[in-house]
Amino acid sequence: MKNLIFILVLFSFLFSSLAVELIGSKFDKPIYLLSMPSQENELLIVEQKGVIKTIKNGKKNKTPFLDITDRVHRPLFPGDERGFLGIAFDPNFVKNGYFYVNYINKSDSTIISRFTYENKTVNHDSEKIILAFEQPYSNHNGGCMQFDKEGYLFISVGDGGSSGDPENRAQDLSSLFGKILRIDVNTKDEYLIPNDNPFVKDSNYRKEIWSYGFRNVWRFSFDALTNDMILADVGQHLWEEINFETFGSKGGLNYGWNILEGNHCFPEDTECSLEGTVAPIFEYPNNANYAKTLFGIKQPNMDGCSITGGYVYRGSKIKDFYGKYIFGDYCTGKIWSLRINKDGEVADFYNHTDEILKSMNKREFYLSSFGQDESNEIYLIDYNGDIYKIVNED
Repeated sequence: MKNLIFILVLFSFLFSSLAVELIGSKFDKPIYLLSMPSQENELLIVEQKGVIKTIKNGKKNKTPFLDITDRVHRPLFPGDERGFLGIAFDPNFVKNGYFYVNYINKSDSTIISRFTYENKTVNHDSEKIILAFEQPYSNHNGGCMQFDKEGYLFISVGDGGSSGDPENRAQDLSSLFGKILRIDVNTKDEYLIPNDNPFVKDSNYRKEIWSYGFRNVWRFSFDALTNDMILADVGQHLWEEINFETFGSKGGLNYGWNILEGNHCFPEDTECSLEGTVAPIFEYPNNANYAKTLFGIKQPNMDGCSITGGYVYRGSKIKDFYGKYIFGDYCTGKIWSLRINKDGEVADFYNHTDEILKSMNKREFYLSSFGQDESNEIYLIDYNGDIYKIVNED
């Protein structure tokens, strides 16, 4: 049944075990990883404070790829979500040297800007701001950016923060908050609006909007084979969810927040209409305590409280994992996978947590993000500073 919601207590299917390989450590609050285009075996590690470091052939480079700590908000307290949030390389990076970053600046505004890489270095004075807007609160900044196969830049923007989206921004189509944006950066101007964006003809709506009704999509990704979009939306206090959008969608979809949290009316124990909303393809209970997470208190019997979206595996090293979507939770370090068919139905749910922790020789870790290299192999990022590559257990 389409949009059937699976709860984590469901059974798992037989599956060969995963393991991890430590490839780097002692990073300062790492929050993302990606490959350096056209550079074999070179990975970029993004630190929340505004520094991007590199690992090449297993060795950490002492010279940062980028250091914009002079303009990025530095996290002030445990759980501070502000800082450097995302990066995406232009599809024509090899020719033009462009890459795009998403960060919260020292005035607490979202900045989406472009830098230029030339002569094997980043020109820090090349920054061109293409989009900027003030954040009303300190949390729910979104920050993920990905190019699709058509060359458009997609950007996740959180609902602006506080609790419950008090100003109803996620449902307000005149606001960028609580949205996925889609823009064309192939221009000398800041950006263009694609002609087929869903609200391009309505003068009352923001034309950058591709889809809406999100609380805080910290991570989303495109399937490297199908170009389908998978979005992990962090819940309020009851449900974490995964949303799915097939390649070829016309956009304009409403994913429900703050009418719904997961597949349930928000606030709980109220009545609401599901008309015009798209249900998540998967949800799990938000039953861990975020405050305990901040103080390092283990919650091994809980599912989580902050979903971390990952990728559909399209690498070549783990053959029976091919085509599975891997995701997890920041608060508990749980790691799961499932399959998503072309209609958004899910199957083959599997809990990898025990085998991953055993391979790490750890009892816990804080899953800030996944990463993917040019070979579509997948990495785990521990917010405490370690970077792992997912491998097949020997």
